[in-house]
Amino acid sequence: TTLNLTSFFLSSPRLLQASVLRRSQSTLVVAEHDNESLTPITLNTITAAKRLGGDVSCLVAGTSCDKVASELSKVQGVAKVLVAQHDAYKGFLAEELTPLIVETHKKFNYTHICAGASAFGKNLIPRVAGKLDVAPVSDIIEIKSPDTFVRTIYAGNIICTVQCDEAVKVFTVRGTSFEAAPVSGGSANVEKLTPPPPVGISEWIEQKLTKSDRPELTSAKVVVSGGRGLKSGENFKLLYDLADQLHAAVGASRAAVDAGFVPNDMQVGQTGKIVAPELYIAVGISGAIQHLAGMKDSKTIVAINKDPEAPIFQVADYGLVADLFQVACLSSGFLRLNHFGNNCT
Repeated sequence: TTLNLTSFFLSSPRLLQASVLRRSQSTLVVAEHDNESLTPITLNTITAAKRLGGDVSCLVAGTSCDKVASELSKVQGVAKVLVAQHDAYKGFLAEELTPLIVETHKKFNYTHICAGASAFGKNLIPRVAGKLDVAPVSDIIEIKSPDTFVRTIYAGNIICTVQCDEAVKVFTVRGTSFEAAPVSGGSANVEKLTPPPPVGISEWIEQKLTKSDRPELTSAKVVVSGGRGLKSGENFKLLYDLADQLHAAVGASRAAVDAGFVPNDMQVGQTGKIVAPELYIAVGISGAIQHLAGMKDSKTIVAINKDPEAPIFQVADYGLVADLFQVACLSSGFLRLNHFGNNCT
């Protein structure tokens, strides 16, 4: 049987459109980094960009980022790495990076521009979309076609499919929904860009970062999170001790953050950080939908709560109904909590 492809595509205009779109795609991924190394969510964003078809370019902007550009050039699937270096990019201010991205787009005429849905991407991408006079699509979790994306709404309770008719598709990518691109096997060309004149409407002064030997929350393979059930910030020492045994990051619910137990950079949830580790241990967390939106994609979820009706048990793979202060063993008996003051008996 001979298949007449012309007749097939003419009878399926949607397929023809998708086929043409895929052949003509070119995507710009705005890399997130610290001038020394690449932030992991960029690798997940590259995987998403590759699913659009066509060439994938990465833009690296910073004060001294040749090392990052070299790292990116080896990532599988990247065709070109564009590098722009200027003192104005200190602190990676959206006000300074946006004109660079717009000028880069004018030069190369990209069909898609994207970044990870981190604090960096959420701050930058809407501004880029505004300057290009297009509507952005935020926090996508799947790509159906070059103009059709899937994202969640209402704290992850509803999944919607969005078709974007803009001339340039500008979007952010939820890192936990895409595998990281392999960091070897690529051989991208590196091209220097001439930065546009600084905007000068804002100035980076300084940042004070919390120093920790534990993994970064959004990239850790194991996360231990505590909620209001811990009763005080001092009692979070229980979780810090456990995290040290597991080489894990420590998170918290919004209730624990609002109560002042821990700083807000530890918050997991819809208005905090989105995580999807191999193992997520929720201690004293009831499981409000805002929190579940930030961790329900974890591979294995263990919950400890004294309330058997707590919503967290609906998403947990393993649940223990107990007073967390009286728990002596976790995860099949080989993870032990240290006694803490008079709270453990």
